[in-house]
Amino acid sequence: MIATLKSKKISPEQLFMLSVLVVNGGNYLYNLILGRLLGPAQFADAAVLITFLLVLSFAAMTFQLVTAKFSVLFENEVFKSFISKVYKNALLVGVLMGILIIMFANQLQNLFNTSSSNMFIVFGCGVPLYFLMSVNRGIFQGKKAFKALSITYQGEMLSRLIITLGLILIFDIQSSVVIAVGILASFVFGLIPFKFPSIIPKKALVLSKTHSKEIKSFFIITAFYELTQIIINNSDILLVKHYFESYEAGLYASLALIGRIVYFIAWMFVMLLLPTVVQLKKEGKETAPTLFKYVGYIAAISISIIVVCLSFPETIITLLFGDSYIAMAPLLWKYAVATSMFAISNIFAYYYLSLDKYVPVVISGLFGMLQMGLVIFYHDSLEQVVHMQIIAMLLLLCIQLSFFKYNQLKSKIA
Repeated sequence: MIATLKSKKISPEQLFMLSVLVVNGGNYLYNLILGRLLGPAQFADAAVLITFLLVLSFAAMTFQLVTAKFSVLFENEVFKSFISKVYKNALLVGVLMGILIIMFANQLQNLFNTSSSNMFIVFGCGVPLYFLMSVNRGIFQGKKAFKALSITYQGEMLSRLIITLGLILIFDIQSSVVIAVGILASFVFGLIPFKFPSIIPKKALVLSKTHSKEIKSFFIITAFYELTQIIINNSDILLVKHYFESYEAGLYASLALIGRIVYFIAWMFVMLLLPTVVQLKKEGKETAPTLFKYVGYIAAISISIIVVCLSFPETIITLLFGDSYIAMAPLLWKYAVATSMFAISNIFAYYYLSLDKYVPVVISGLFGMLQMGLVIFYHDSLEQVVHMQIIAMLLLLCIQLSFFKYNQLKSKIA
């Protein structure tokens, strides 16, 4: 009987996946409620802040992935010294980035046609905290401490949801500054659990030149790849906010929010993929089956979401955002197609990043720029913006698959 219960016990990986689904659901609820409370025009301002949050998450993800990878490879004093160095560098980058956002708040307001510059100032104050939080998460990810990793994501999501909506509903303040305050507060709660003494160990061991070079190389290529993620994932919303009126930008933000559910589910598998592949490579085991498993999961989920979006677009839009956003119904399945292709391409890129093969990362960078360029030159309508993304992501997926096939054939010949 005990053996049966143990066999049915939820594994840490399954617990984390369940937690991520809850976090994504909470984040979606947060956005959906904002969309309904604010309406398309005001939601466009909120969407800019939410997009800035996503941009920040990708930038900080560089530190998280570097920390996760080398938390698997390093042990004892070397690990402690590495963590100390990463925390200090993350804090430095966070402070500099936060200062830049605060300094250029007025210019950002003009660029994205927002109603206030104060929301950027408040947001900038929280940036250093987010970078510290990402290093903390990287340690949990690398050590496969999925319970602690789940807590930090749950804390960030729940605090942002409760504090933001509480301020709006209790004080009846429909301001973008309130959104920024909620985001800032969520960074504080997202730090839990956090071990402050880890930043400055009692005995700091100087890393060897080999280790330092390895860390630097991986950091640079990961930073480049996360930059491509920022471009592919967020440039469309920011460009639409720049080129279109606030009402249309708000409509597009609702479309992007629904369509990107595929990507956020795929992100959950990426979190599990990287430490697993690094560990398998360290042990000299085959890594391709792990890739196939996660690609299969994402492909199945993507097809299901596309079919649902194609079959019931108006119902989905109405249920999630209301009748004010119904004009986006015909584009819903098309946007889902674009994000699905990107999500699958992303799995291949992270897989090769884990194996220290960087060609797919460069490929993603090129097609991120292509997507941005296509939208800059072809934006006569929101439909055309979506079509440009489909073209870029289809080409990206085809080339990533071709690169994988080429590598498989090359390894068999060798």
